[in-house]
Amino acid sequence: MSTETNQQKEAKENTQKQNAETYCWIPERMLEALMKGELSIENNWPEKGLPQLVEEMVRNYEAFGGMDHLEGRDLPSKKVVIEVLEDLFKVLFPGYFGKEEVTKANIRYFLGNTLMSIYTRLTSEVEKSLKYICRKITECPHDVCQRRAQVVVKELLEKLPEIRAMLSGDIKAAYSGDPAAVSTEEVILSYPCVLAITTYRIAHELYIRGVPLIPRIMSEHVHSLTGIDIHPGAKIGKNFFIDHGTGVVIGETAEIGDNVKLYQGVTLGALSFPKDEKGNIIKGRKRHPTVGNNVVIYSGATLLGPDAVIGDNVVIGGNVWITSPVASDTKITLAPPELKLQKKKREPS
Repeated sequence: MSTETNQQKEAKENTQKQNAETYCWIPERMLEALMKGELSIENNWPEKGLPQLVEEMVRNYEAFGGMDHLEGRDLPSKKVVIEVLEDLFKVLFPGYFGKEEVTKANIRYFLGNTLMSIYTRLTSEVEKSLKYICRKITECPHDVCQRRAQVVVKELLEKLPEIRAMLSGDIKAAYSGDPAAVSTEEVILSYPCVLAITTYRIAHELYIRGVPLIPRIMSEHVHSLTGIDIHPGAKIGKNFFIDHGTGVVIGETAEIGDNVKLYQGVTLGALSFPKDEKGNIIKGRKRHPTVGNNVVIYSGATLLGPDAVIGDNVVIGGNVWITSPVASDTKITLAPPELKLQKKKREPS
């Protein structure tokens, strides 16, 4: 137990609070503010204070459960999942991602090695994810999760040619839809939507096969890199393009048709969350909008709820708010805001 008295603790907390309030990034004041803190560590803190901290942290783990996985079984490795995702990018875009030099002469060797490595590692992670869910329901035969994991990963890998064909349309949509795009090479190498849409198309295949945890690890990883948040449960058609991308949100039950273009800050979100008699959110229902084919949605537009069903050939202007159906061949814009202009007074010279 700590030997500090309550009075000493209170005095230390007050000092820390005062220091926090006086810290300032003005160079002349920084040193003065920093020197108001404690100038020396107590004697032998690593030998005396550190063991006390260890005991306090152990008690903290017991008091605040759910944030540790001590002695827990079968939780997928976030690091391995991200590494597998990066290797899938190498397969889908050979020569663009990774350090390996890929040529026509070594492409079969590269694919054989890389795909076998992906199969082995991803099967192990999917098996752990399935066991994680299985334990929450009932104990199942020890090999059923392993066999299901092998099937799921095999099906995902066999889907790669189809995923690549879809991505080809997405990249062409980006190149043709952005006058600033110089080449498809530039699109693949630098556009954040390529990372986000590719990851979505991979994660979606795992999601629809009932794999827990891993699809969200993938989608939230790329969300942190790009600012584009696509839930792996969404349904997205061909030739999809997100221009700029930052702040785009596409919810789990959103449906998007072919040839759709979104700009930054677009939200396809939920309007409300129905609850059961105990006050818990009811999950598994359609909560997000449906967008038809050949639709353009400009920056800052917000579409909420399952009733926001957008027809084909619709153009939605920036910053609009939609919660109800929109007929095909419609253009929606906000009325221009009223601008007030006032001459700035000149300061006397």
